[in-house]
Amino acid sequence: MRILGIESSCDETGVALYDTSRGLLAHRLHTQAQMHATYGGVVPELASRDHVRRLPALVREVMADGRMDWTELDVIAYTAGPGLAGALLVGASFAESLALALNKPTLPVHHLEGHLLSPLLTEPRPEFPFLALLVSGGHTQLMAVEAVGDYRLLGETIDDAAGEAFDKTAKLLGLGYPGGPALAALAERGDPTRFALPRPLLHAPTLDFSFSGLKTAVALKVGSPDWRAEYAADLAAAFQEAVVEVLVTKTVAAVRAAGLRRVVVAGGVGANRRLREMLAEAGAKQGFAVFYPDVALCTDNGAMIAFAAALRLEAGAEVKWDRRIEVRPRWALEGLRQG
Repeated sequence: MRILGIESSCDETGVALYDTSRGLLAHRLHTQAQMHATYGGVVPELASRDHVRRLPALVREVMADGRMDWTELDVIAYTAGPGLAGALLVGASFAESLALALNKPTLPVHHLEGHLLSPLLTEPRPEFPFLALLVSGGHTQLMAVEAVGDYRLLGETIDDAAGEAFDKTAKLLGLGYPGGPALAALAERGDPTRFALPRPLLHAPTLDFSFSGLKTAVALKVGSPDWRAEYAADLAAAFQEAVVEVLVTKTVAAVRAAGLRRVVVAGGVGANRRLREMLAEAGAKQGFAVFYPDVALCTDNGAMIAFAAALRLEAGAEVKWDRRIEVRPRWALEGLRQG
């Protein structure tokens, strides 16, 4: 089965072609980071307009890269939520219109399910069941995953997601947008012990996260009379260490609570080197294996959408022929069922 996947939930336009017998054939990604940097964050209207501009060319390029004729497609999959309403509508409208022109069915896909299943695109592939740590720009969640479509929420952030906290802290340090990768790079040169920062909910009896207070603690340091620009690397390192310690501690607790021995990490923050180091150390001590997607597939991308659609179809999901354009900007992953 040959699936064209389209991702447009926020500020990346992703398109991919996946064949269930041959694997990932082609994928292209355009990021809007430079465009939004001027404003210090994503501007939804600009994001939607850029998806409109980029999608037709990216789809043509992916079909050419995959050496596939339009008639050979079986299904067109697209992100239906969660995400920015306007951005989602662009991808959904394009996908449904293309499907109508080609007389092909469609399959709406949950954005976070795409992230959650993306490590299965990379060898070695984790087997079910596993614990998923979803750490993207807008989400931080721990999920027990029994099978495709069988997800149980164990914990989530009650305010800022880890990725949001990285971006907001980077802005406080004058690093611009998107700030997560820039902050991580700066932290490499810093001393994480110079500043004492809180670890919110680290010892709480739940598996929930909170990063808003940590960001506020950074703001107070930067705004103090004693602040010097040369302290930025040390504060970045201290912030990163605090976030990673919380993520790893909660993940270890979730592994114990769920009785699992495999951990999947997905989402943009999953590319963070320090997080990978500390999870590897924890896994070696606690006896669990950790799996990641390729670094290129950590951010939003079309490959994860096409692949998630393939697994959904294998699990019995029904394709869509009614051409209705429906998106769900808010859509809980828990409760999403097989088929």
